[in-house]
Amino acid sequence: MSRLVASFFGVGFFPVAPGTAGSAVALLIGALLMLGPPWLLAFGAALVAVVGYLVIPHAVTDPHADPGWVVIDEVAGQWIALLGLAGVSLAGLFLAFIGFRVLDIWKPGPVGWADRQTGAFGIMTDDILAGAVVALALSAARQFVVF
Repeated sequence: MSRLVASFFGVGFFPVAPGTAGSAVALLIGALLMLGPPWLLAFGAALVAVVGYLVIPHAVTDPHADPGWVVIDEVAGQWIALLGLAGVSLAGLFLAFIGFRVLDIWKPGPVGWADRQTGAFGIMTDDILAGAVVALALSAARQFVVF
């Protein structure tokens, strides 16, 4: 059961770029959550993050590993990135997706530091930080550009 949840119900077993697949599925579900009450996406992101921290130690036996099939971290990070948007728009969703994927792959600064940590902390925290950076950037950009 822990592997099923950590893989976000099998999405992580996508044969090509499972992290990107996890982010794409998260983007679609997150966009739907954004259509609900304003608190729903934030609650979902927090819930997925907590579940990820709790489930990963049971799903991943090597504390130094970050298996590609574990994508619950991408879901949490992508949903956090979406929190920087005022509403659902194609441009906003695109920017949130690309911004999150770039930071998740490139891992600058504190994102890279978190990625170098072990266990569930390292697996989850780098994506949470990447999502937070993107959310802040999108929120700031909304002051100047409408998307």
